[in-house]
Amino acid sequence: MKSTTNTDYIHALIAEGEHQQQDFKFEISDARKIAKTLSAFANTSGGRLLIGVKDNGKIAGVRSAEEEYMIEAAAQMYCIPKAVCEMQTYQVEGRSILLVDVKENRQKPVYAIDEEGRKWAYIRIADENILATPIHLRIWQQNGNPDGELTTFTEREQSLLKLLEEHDNLSLNRYCRLAHLPRRAAEHLLAKLVRYGIIELVFEGHKFYFRLKR
Repeated sequence: MKSTTNTDYIHALIAEGEHQQQDFKFEISDARKIAKTLSAFANTSGGRLLIGVKDNGKIAGVRSAEEEYMIEAAAQMYCIPKAVCEMQTYQVEGRSILLVDVKENRQKPVYAIDEEGRKWAYIRIADENILATPIHLRIWQQNGNPDGELTTFTEREQSLLKLLEEHDNLSLNRYCRLAHLPRRAAEHLLAKLVRYGIIELVFEGHKFYFRLKR
């Protein structure tokens, strides 16, 4: 891995701030924790980590060898399947900044393993890593299943669309109550209609809701 001097490039990235495809980390002290961010980027649209940059954008620098090891451990040992990352070290203001480019995974979900060995999948929304819902998991499952195609609109689909017209948006629990459907059946139906662009998942007030696609 070569070391590159490109102060303007790193300052331009920092000026963007943290967003859906960029996160700042002052340092990495726990590979399991950083695996959450790798999972979120890999399950969404990819992204980059700037290691050695504080949340306010101030350059602190890192000991790149240790940080690289932690990233590799997070990607290969604590992500299932492995997260795909490319790393590059930049010298800025006499300090080392490690840029980690996380690729969007074709095979989703990418799970992060926690301290107790449990698997959790995350997605990236704005500058946050959010735990994926059962609907996200079903969408990914259906995307990998060629038999999961929607061919006709049944009474259940029509009923869901009518409820969304009446209520603007619905949570999963509320939809289950109003439609008198078991949770598993509701998740399957919602995931199908999200996949086909008929309804959409929106994240408001740290909760997910469903509404007709606008």
